[in-house]
Amino acid sequence: MIQVIVRAMDILEFVAQHDKQPVQLIKIAEHMQLSQPTTANIVKTLLDKGYLEQVSRKEGYRLGIASYKLTGNADYEQDLISAAKEPMLLLTNLLKETTLLAVIRNNKRAILHMVECEQTLLVKAAPVAELYETSTGRLLMAYQNDKELENTIKAIDYPQKKIWPGAQTMEGLKHQLQIIRKNEFVQTLSYFYHTVGFAVPIFRDNRVVAALSVFVPESRYTDSHKGKVYKLIRVAAKQITQQLEKTI
Repeated sequence: MIQVIVRAMDILEFVAQHDKQPVQLIKIAEHMQLSQPTTANIVKTLLDKGYLEQVSRKEGYRLGIASYKLTGNADYEQDLISAAKEPMLLLTNLLKETTLLAVIRNNKRAILHMVECEQTLLVKAAPVAELYETSTGRLLMAYQNDKELENTIKAIDYPQKKIWPGAQTMEGLKHQLQIIRKNEFVQTLSYFYHTVGFAVPIFRDNRVVAALSVFVPESRYTDSHKGKVYKLIRVAAKQITQQLEKTI
């Protein structure tokens, strides 16, 4: 057990030496003097925990968001986070609800930045969560191309009916995602955590790079609340997008 931990740390250190350049599995295995299957098993665990992320099957791996958070390094997606900080803080203050900025990493929804509200009843969001169970995960899937979506389905399969009714086939899932993409907005209800989530896309150079979300306890949700969230979250997303466009 201890040997596996040491090997995992050695892999992270080796990948970190390449800065943000991806490292192929075969190179990691050669450096570690391990077989590719053994290396792949360790890498998969690091992927699942967010310490590594796969750029592509051909290019390989680089450090993931969990590695940056573990060391307190703020360099991960810093331009995106910097653009989002002020609009998110204002959005949280106006709505008195928690806001978060998320991306897809390793076929999961990963939080880049979160601003918590000061309500007595506070919803805690997991740093990494299943795509189907979050509004941001569904929204980001809606902007995947056919190949990306196909790879996602291969990795995580289709959602259970109780989680996302009507999305149990490729046809059904694509229909649901097309609706989200057309509206540039999604609202979800979590039956596990009793929360309502809202999400909209963040664009950069005409490409969706992240999702902005507001989520509230079901007990605080009202139709009037939805209208206010719908309006203000779009304003905040537009501000973030405009700020990102300045950095291109």
